[in-house]
Amino acid sequence: MAKSGDTVVPADESDNLLIRPLGSGQEVGRSCHLLEFKGKKIMLDCGIHPGLNGFASLPFLDLVEVAEVDLLLISHFHLDHCGALPYFLEKTQFKGRCFMTHASKAIYRWLLSDYVKVSNIATEDMLYTESDIENSMDKIETINFHQEVEVNGIKFWCYTAGHVLGAAMFMIEIAGVRVLYTGDFSRQEDRHLMAAEIPRIHPDVVIIESTYGTHIHEKREDREARFTGLVHDIVSRGGRCLIPVFALGRAQELLLILDEYWSNHPELHDIPIYYASSLAKKCMSVYQTYINAMNEKIRRQINISNPFVFKHISNLKSMEHFEDIGPSVVLASPGMMQSGLSRELFESWCTDKRNGCIIAGYCVEGTLAKHILSEPDEIMTMTGQKLPLKCSVDYISFSAHTDYKQTSEFLRALKPAHVVLVHGEQNEMSRLKAALIREYEDDTEYQMNVHNPKNTVAVELHFRGEKMAKVVGSLAAEKPKQDQRISGILVKRNFNYHIVAPADLSNYTDLAMSTVTQRLSIAYTGTVALLKYYLTQLSSDIEHIEKADKPTLRIFKSVFLIIEPKMVVIEWIANPVTDMYADAVVTVVLRAESDPMPQKSVPPPLLVDKSHVQECLLEMLTDMFGSEGISKMIRNNMVTVTVDEKIATVNVDSLEVRCDDEELQQVLLTAIKNLYQAIAPVKQAG
Repeated sequence: MAKSGDTVVPADESDNLLIRPLGSGQEVGRSCHLLEFKGKKIMLDCGIHPGLNGFASLPFLDLVEVAEVDLLLISHFHLDHCGALPYFLEKTQFKGRCFMTHASKAIYRWLLSDYVKVSNIATEDMLYTESDIENSMDKIETINFHQEVEVNGIKFWCYTAGHVLGAAMFMIEIAGVRVLYTGDFSRQEDRHLMAAEIPRIHPDVVIIESTYGTHIHEKREDREARFTGLVHDIVSRGGRCLIPVFALGRAQELLLILDEYWSNHPELHDIPIYYASSLAKKCMSVYQTYINAMNEKIRRQINISNPFVFKHISNLKSMEHFEDIGPSVVLASPGMMQSGLSRELFESWCTDKRNGCIIAGYCVEGTLAKHILSEPDEIMTMTGQKLPLKCSVDYISFSAHTDYKQTSEFLRALKPAHVVLVHGEQNEMSRLKAALIREYEDDTEYQMNVHNPKNTVAVELHFRGEKMAKVVGSLAAEKPKQDQRISGILVKRNFNYHIVAPADLSNYTDLAMSTVTQRLSIAYTGTVALLKYYLTQLSSDIEHIEKADKPTLRIFKSVFLIIEPKMVVIEWIANPVTDMYADAVVTVVLRAESDPMPQKSVPPPLLVDKSHVQECLLEMLTDMFGSEGISKMIRNNMVTVTVDEKIATVNVDSLEVRCDDEELQQVLLTAIKNLYQAIAPVKQAG
């Protein structure tokens, strides 16, 4: 419950923000998160689990009404973030819109195509085909960094994430509440990528990766020196050096490092380096195209020579093109060696102690790369054969994820009220949560709430914002008097409210003002005099006018009574006030029609003495408001009354009341009507 003063206001269900991990909740893999707020549904990423196959590798999509999802945002092209996208776009009832950056879309197609080709699983377990990938391309829209887009009232834009080329952090805004989804990100600039940006706009919630928990990365220079040293040692002893990598991402960083190291060591020029990926040639063109998405060092270097045209590295399409003679260095995909060329080479080389394998990125549980880091004595091949593990296995993290220092500094700069941890193994995530809570427990000015939900378990946060309406158009141009009420039409568009003058409606909406004239025909066989007699009991404001060459009365200056043979046609322009007047007139006409009074018995028009009306009026007002609270002046048949600094004028002739305060005006109108009806019978009787 939310309190407003002394009033307890029940919480509105639409004020609850639900963040539900459908994947990567206390695990790494199949990143997918569902946001629900104000009736909107946004999905963040749609990946597969690299340690599982077929439908088991998908996020928990059966918990989602897919047709109700408004928006799908993909952070980057790695399989654990976009690997399920062709399935989602082509084989579900999703009807919303899907966005990613230009570079991500360019690489997505080739990366997913390669995944389909090298996956060593049965055809019936394949989630999608090449044609599904091709068809999905038409459903993916692109977004530039910092470009604001709005879909069904959901505003969003993105920042560079630093993880891989094109990786984006998305800021989503719904009804003034902002959520930042980091995806995978890195705050450390490397050889080709910029560091992740720190948004200037502070979010209310940050959904942040926790891959490395509380670990601190070693310095980039130390890491690179250790890596090149290990490679040098392996080839120097006559061994083959296998570096399992994702086809794109960290592979490009390692290629830049090795090419520079080989250039500086002539003694290694006879030892070949191979980039064993069928994607290499296709995707290198993407890297060369999106140079401006990389850091300043690369942009400067491109003016001299293309850094991605390597001097000492050759592309190796397949094992058929590989002469495995003597020492060599091979970067092969996939990075976790579930299948494909990296798995094939490892099984071929692992029994020779001269050879070495360097794991250069994060490994998920259930993959061969993760298994060999535990130093087993033997491994199981893909055909079920056991092989002794004699080659060296080393781990150097080139994975472009944040460490604890980067994560803490990032959150300290943003100061969100809530932090939701995703994309991390359960223990690492728990340690990170505890460390963050500990870091801010003594901070009196800022309190961080940290959540680490499991898959399918929603984090429920409550946001109740004030509903503010902007006055726009001609109403905004007017200078209102102090305490003056603004009258206009309240327009709601998505989560924005505006007050506009009726004439401005078409300028701000697809709506337009129209006038509806209502006509009602009532059987009436009496005389005009009898009808007028009854109408004068309703109001003194009755006029004879000429309309359509028929006797016509106008009452309340808005309702017309057209007298026709055996019928009265009542006509008025519809609005709440005139509708009320018309209802009263209809009642009078029906009463006059049912009255048996003959024509000669109709009383003559009432003549009421004006001075008597003034006298009675002033007496009534004094009784109503007290003599001290009223200042009164009679001039030109006008009575001016001041009540609590609110001024009203009454015309004794027409009994018309003018007052800026609607409440006081209504009170006076009702009182005067009752007064006139009380005086008239007295005068008639006299």
